[in-house]
Amino acid sequence: MTALLVLIPAALFLGLLGLGGFLWALRSGQFEDLDGAAERILHDD
Repeated sequence: MTALLVLIPAALFLGLLGLGGFLWALRSGQFEDLDGAAERILHDD
């Protein structure tokens, strides 16, 4: 039972940390051009 007192807050903290990282990636434009990198390898510059 005492292990749950440590594991539940740790899981909530890690979940919020992951959500924060995802929201940061959305706001910084990481997911704007999904097809560009896939097609860029096909073009010989």
